[in-house]
Amino acid sequence: MRLCTVLPSAALDLSPSLTLKVASLAMDSLCRGVFAGNSRELSIRSCFPSLFQAEQTHRSVLLGLLLGPGRTPQPDSALIRQASAERWSQWSLRGGLEMLPQALETHLTSRGVTVLRGQPVCGLSIQAEGHWKVSLGDSSLEADHVISAIPASVLSKLLPAETAPLARALSAITAVSVAVVNLQYQGAHLPVQGFGHLVPSSEDPGVLGIVYDSVAFPEQDGSPPGLRVTVMLGGSWLQTLEASGCVLSQELFQQRAQEAAATQLGLKELPSHCLVHLHKNCIPQYTLGHWQKLESARQFLAAHRLPLTLAGASYEGVAVNDCIESGRQAAVSVMGTEPNS
Repeated sequence: MRLCTVLPSAALDLSPSLTLKVASLAMDSLCRGVFAGNSRELSIRSCFPSLFQAEQTHRSVLLGLLLGPGRTPQPDSALIRQASAERWSQWSLRGGLEMLPQALETHLTSRGVTVLRGQPVCGLSIQAEGHWKVSLGDSSLEADHVISAIPASVLSKLLPAETAPLARALSAITAVSVAVVNLQYQGAHLPVQGFGHLVPSSEDPGVLGIVYDSVAFPEQDGSPPGLRVTVMLGGSWLQTLEASGCVLSQELFQQRAQEAAATQLGLKELPSHCLVHLHKNCIPQYTLGHWQKLESARQFLAAHRLPLTLAGASYEGVAVNDCIESGRQAAVSVMGTEPNS
């Protein structure tokens, strides 16, 4: 497995063709690791706005990243200040990230907010007075304003006929599936230390990368402790399997993940524990022209004064932090004020 570091060509006196090859490998791996997507189809402007802005401002990606984006307003809270002071590069929760929505539900319900569970939305319609009617199968409810955090393509199928231009823009934001395999090994050790590694498609079209969970959060290794890694599978390999009608079994993904761990990290023994999850259509793809789709949607919402706010991973960031910020901005846009920190 090749490992590459992208540096300015002048520093290494590389030929232009070799520089291009190294950059291509790095960008291919980055697009697969973050978006599980094809670097030839994704939009750098939308997927990695800091890279795009650096190039636009300084005519150089590397120079722009070194100089930074300049002074921009940032949200503030005690947690943000703590993360900045302690230089957090990543974070987790003791009981897993599911603790976050669980805590949100507890917080909201304790303040009288009703949370409907197991009632998927079947359709949205606009009433004469400008309110939404939200159809829930056997029942419905009315809402002054709707904040949608579901995938854009799913929302597009729920919108009424009079919002067809908006639905078309949202339906064009597709998503890909990813299989996540958690492996634990007793008495094993990693040959390298770090957050993990990404794999270019030329090396392995099926394996997107491997995260070294025990390095980042050793306190979650259990008792007795065991080495934990997470293998992410997807890309063109998974797309080909889905298109061919192949049975996407847990055994298939486990075998593929164990082979990757053995080949790339030398973990050749059988794992003591294994968890396999296939997340269907879980990562939106910001393909070329994505920003234009967003602009088209925003213009339609503004022109027709629809009480609808778009939030979630389909628009301006697929990471957990991006989705949290998206939700904060959605709340601010509806309420008109910043929430208390």
